[in-house]
Amino acid sequence: MARYFLTLSYNGKDYNGWQAQNNTTNTVQQVLQEKLELVLKQKIELVGCGRTDTGVSAKNYVAHFDYDLENLISNKPFWLHKFNTILPDCISVENLQAVTNTAHARFDAQNRTYHYFINQQKNPFLQKYSYYFFGDLDFKQMNTAAIELYNYTDFTSFSKLHAQTKTNNCKITNAVWEELETNQWRFTITADRFLRGMVRAIVGTLILVGKYKLTIAEFKQIIEAKNRQHVGNNAPATALFLTEINYPQYIFND
Repeated sequence: MARYFLTLSYNGKDYNGWQAQNNTTNTVQQVLQEKLELVLKQKIELVGCGRTDTGVSAKNYVAHFDYDLENLISNKPFWLHKFNTILPDCISVENLQAVTNTAHARFDAQNRTYHYFINQQKNPFLQKYSYYFFGDLDFKQMNTAAIELYNYTDFTSFSKLHAQTKTNNCKITNAVWEELETNQWRFTITADRFLRGMVRAIVGTLILVGKYKLTIAEFKQIIEAKNRQHVGNNAPATALFLTEINYPQYIFND
């Protein structure tokens, strides 16, 4: 039995997130697993690098699975083509890598990076994957607030209520707003792990800072309160993308 990492992209707009659920089959994990089993002609269990909320997309998502044959890598282009032929247009598999038998897509990830997009001028080519925000935002002030995230590890305030996690501790190593083009902004945030709904809650609260509805001091107080009820509304999901995941090199066999 060999273990493999799949790297994939998916448009999450019409899915109920990554995670397979009992009350719906409309998840990326469910669809991908069923299609791969048809190609591989074997029951497999996909384990993802983490959950993404309903509507959230991924440009670099990693999942692992075990398979009887150990020669998938020797004909990797063939298998990638076979996978993508049977998958819907909104999901694509981009890489297949052999890893050690103990490698884990979720627990071995060293850090993850998300991008969130805001546009401040209506644009028909951005509407589905960027949050159209009408009104002024002070992104310099939002960046000043974002820097404060580096000083904390407990992000209970930005976690979904009643989430089944043992700890709400995360280490954020990058959080910055950048102007890509006129009226188009991207928020980049990197951490060792993220809580459910965390990025969208942070973005929603930073928007309040940018609208001068929160001061920097009040932003810090929200983090320190460890109370989800004090933060801003979650920013819309379709503007959020998981873009990068890093792993230690020693887990890869090829």
